[in-house]
Amino acid sequence: MSVRDEREPLAPRTTSLYDYALFRHGIEPDGRVPRKGFPLPDGPPPPEPGRNDLTWQQAQAEVTDALTPLLADPDPVRAAEAVHRRVAELAMNRPSLRAHTARLALADEDAARRTARQLIRTGTDVAAVGVGMALLIRLGEPEDVPCLKALGMLRGLEDAAIAALDPLDRQAAALLVIRSRESGELTRLTDAVASGDTEATRSALLSLTDESVMWLGRRLAEAADLHGLLRARPQDADLLALTGRLLHRMADQLDGCAAIVDYLPARAVYEALVRHADRLPPTTQHRSLLLSVALDLHSGPAVLLDWRPGRRRALLDALDGLLPAAAPEPVPGDREADWFRRNRQLPFARAEDGDRPRWEVVVVHGSADSSAVEARILADGVPLVAALFGKGRGNPPEYLLDSGRLRAAPEPREVQLAEAYCTEGCCGALYVTIRRDGDEVVWDGWRGAVGPPPPPYRFDAAAYDAELARAERDHSWCWPARSTARLIAAGLRERPELTARWELSQLWVGTDWRNPDTVVLHLRYEPSAPPPGTGGSLSFHWSLPDDDGPPRDRAAAVLRRLETDDPKAFATFGGGNDELARALGYRPPPPAPQT
Repeated sequence: MSVRDEREPLAPRTTSLYDYALFRHGIEPDGRVPRKGFPLPDGPPPPEPGRNDLTWQQAQAEVTDALTPLLADPDPVRAAEAVHRRVAELAMNRPSLRAHTARLALADEDAARRTARQLIRTGTDVAAVGVGMALLIRLGEPEDVPCLKALGMLRGLEDAAIAALDPLDRQAAALLVIRSRESGELTRLTDAVASGDTEATRSALLSLTDESVMWLGRRLAEAADLHGLLRARPQDADLLALTGRLLHRMADQLDGCAAIVDYLPARAVYEALVRHADRLPPTTQHRSLLLSVALDLHSGPAVLLDWRPGRRRALLDALDGLLPAAAPEPVPGDREADWFRRNRQLPFARAEDGDRPRWEVVVVHGSADSSAVEARILADGVPLVAALFGKGRGNPPEYLLDSGRLRAAPEPREVQLAEAYCTEGCCGALYVTIRRDGDEVVWDGWRGAVGPPPPPYRFDAAAYDAELARAERDHSWCWPARSTARLIAAGLRERPELTARWELSQLWVGTDWRNPDTVVLHLRYEPSAPPPGTGGSLSFHWSLPDDDGPPRDRAAAVLRRLETDDPKAFATFGGGNDELARALGYRPPPPAPQT
């Protein structure tokens, strides 16, 4: 039994959660907070109450009616007691209650702030304390930080504490985020930060080798005060290399909104990296890292930072000068060198675009998604998907360019430019309607954009058509397997009978995201005469590992085989309607291994 278990507090229910958190922390022999925080005074929280009978709007109205009058009371003690009672009567789960509280229109912000402070310092109920923390997300002041940090040590309150601390103390918020996802490597970092030892913090930060923790890029930089470390050690090559990795990860939209736009010292850290990047040894890895940073600064979310006029261009010019002028000769099997060769000039090309759009196909390098490809759409130099959506990467060029979806005609066409990283059904997608209007191409009718409705974009039609034609012809970004996949997809578009004869339809053709040198065809089988009592469809995937053959020859061989062989006989069954699969003798695929 641990010391912590032996010293379970005998705190009565009247003890405030704030005092209880301080007590639990005080009895820890090493002063360390457990990974998931301290348990609440009465053990695990009871099941969250449910109110499935309410829509979002109805729940907001109910919280507004219940709490708004109380939060205008000038007496914070009386108001806090009333909030405790009303919260219990609402019987709403805590995340929903906090979300609706954060959106309340407040007649007297000073009164609401006083009540919020009374709730977080003296509250004994988790939901009521959460109301106080939700109010402090927009009303909090520096004096509230110690209390919020203490409450963040309790299970069930860490998310509210992070949200309230973010505007006040980014380092404290970052430490809470990291602790809740802590691994052995991260424990060393949080301990070093807590000790105040900058050398230990630097050492712990540089020791992070697990790529799975790099998605915490912004929080790692905030927790360790990366900007401060760079100021103290501007020529530290190891620290500069890690800085590049963290900035590139923050600019990636793999998991949704790019964290770089919320990283307050971002511009200064970019400046420090580029100013001293000549200290990095000229390895292939470092060259690729600097080129990735340049791509982020040229067409990625980093463009959206509040740059001084001309400053971003100056950083790009400096990076251009640091990288070898001629791309190295391709080395068979060296994917990193090949990526560098294909992308060397992309972020440094100068063009007087005026009001025309520009499409840039970017293969994201150094990501967990090793073959991620997105078509970035720039208007007046601004990446539209990052600026208007920010919930995921732009759609790939096969979807937007190869399909001809972006071509403008008098008849309006709605086009999906991007889908949320978690699927459209969860967090939406970004759509625009494209039409030709005389000598202009108009993008309007935006749907799914975040924030104020975007304005219509009007482009000169001749310039638009020329840029689109250039982008459709440009295959320089492609590696052999991706070229093979594009040629197969084009062949199937031209000859749909190749799959139709087998009652198959093309779902997707591309490269395996974990093994970019493998081409994968995903096909759907929907029989015209399914066995009685069945229906639906089945999916199959056909994988083609790289054989070093020319892409055109490999694609032609695939199309020839589809003329004579039914893919259902040799492709891998991927699942679908259970009754149909059983009737046709297909076994469900084994479950994915747990990682």
